[in-house]
Amino acid sequence: MIHATKNSLLTKLSLVFTLIFVAFTAQKSTAQEVITIQQAVENTLKNNLQIKQAQFSAAISDENLTQSKNALYPTVNGNANVNKNFGRSIDPSTNTFISQQFTGASGNLSAGVDLFQGFQKMNQIKQNRILLDADKTNVEKVKNDLILQVVTAYMQILFNRDLLKASKQQLEVAKQTLNREQALLDAGTKTIADISQAKSQVATSELDVTNAQNNLSISYLTLNQLMEMPPQNTFEVQAPMVTESANIGDENTIAEVYNNALNTFPDVKLAALRTAAAEKEIAIAKGAYTPRLSLNAGLGSNYSSGRQSVTDINNGFRQDTIGRVGSTNQAVVRDVPDIIRTLANQQFFSQIRDNFNQSVGINLSIPIFNGYAVRSNVRRAKLQYQNTQVQEQLTKNNLNRVISQAVVDLKAAQGRYQSTTNVFNAQKDAFYAVEQRYEQGLVNSLDFSTSQTNRNRAEIDMIQAKYDLIFRAKVIDYYLGKQITF
Repeated sequence: MIHATKNSLLTKLSLVFTLIFVAFTAQKSTAQEVITIQQAVENTLKNNLQIKQAQFSAAISDENLTQSKNALYPTVNGNANVNKNFGRSIDPSTNTFISQQFTGASGNLSAGVDLFQGFQKMNQIKQNRILLDADKTNVEKVKNDLILQVVTAYMQILFNRDLLKASKQQLEVAKQTLNREQALLDAGTKTIADISQAKSQVATSELDVTNAQNNLSISYLTLNQLMEMPPQNTFEVQAPMVTESANIGDENTIAEVYNNALNTFPDVKLAALRTAAAEKEIAIAKGAYTPRLSLNAGLGSNYSSGRQSVTDINNGFRQDTIGRVGSTNQAVVRDVPDIIRTLANQQFFSQIRDNFNQSVGINLSIPIFNGYAVRSNVRRAKLQYQNTQVQEQLTKNNLNRVISQAVVDLKAAQGRYQSTTNVFNAQKDAFYAVEQRYEQGLVNSLDFSTSQTNRNRAEIDMIQAKYDLIFRAKVIDYYLGKQITF
């Protein structure tokens, strides 16, 4: 009996431990991953398809550069054809007209190399090398742009998360206020108007919670899309400390940030490379003004089924009439030497060997007049070069403008965060005082609701100012080329 009881107890304990283990495992498996901003950036750079597209463009430019180098080598081409001829046609092996059916075949091997072409090929190699550098720089530009988008989306999640938390807290306060108002109404010390005001505040707070929840979901979706993650992927983000970025605006002037970005920012480097590539295009177009000198050589042969050759020669005599006897009209003949030739179709390889030909030559092509096509190409290349110069300067000007605005915005964000923090602390203290007086019946529900609304608005303003400050500080880090971390 005792033994059976022990077995039952052990079975129950085993079941309990199993349930605990399962529960712990399930909780662990459903725990959301917490990612830092560095991890979000790394996931984006690893998975984002825009980067892959830019990398493919760079790979194509690399192949273009390789091909332009290979264009310096001679060209070698082979050709072969077979024809069936009927009726009157030219025998390719004898170059004479024949009227019979025959099969013809020919083949040739040609080679050529440009000795001089106005340095067009060399300039093309230089341009393709510049374009390859430009596409590689464009990869870095795409990465930089995505990093800024990730920082923006990451900050939006933090802001919306804190906003949702604040909205839920205010909803809880509003519900407590409604319960208190209901109790006082039941006690006869409050009116229906007070209850209506409290209900209105609860409804407003519920709407704020709903809006905050929707905004938070959208911001999570935005970051998921940047990281090329499935929509059902869930994670949490790590909140930064404001003090880490609070004073960066005092350490860097507009000129310092701009000069640093001017030397390292991909947008400026990309614009400069495109200008250099456009300048090489002018040299390529001008190369068409110069003569072109090329060397060429070739090998060839042909075959015809109608071609015949002598296979045997017999020396003999034949009788030739030279006159007749007058009285008898008898023919007078004499023996004349005669050569008898035996003909047969010439063999394929024999014809190929007999008809084998070689050629070598130099070709000089001098452009004299081509409808001003070369001049138009040169003019278009110059205009494109001037356009890229303007675009490069616009890129620099835009960078200077954006950095100037970023530095000013950071300093303004510092002041705004300090001011909103002071306002929130003041509104929080004021609401606490009104709440104490309200509980004692010294303040009506309208004044209490107004004080609560002011506190809520001050807290939201402070949250927004906090993350605006952090974002502005990270933008400066972005232009300084620093790694964005929390």
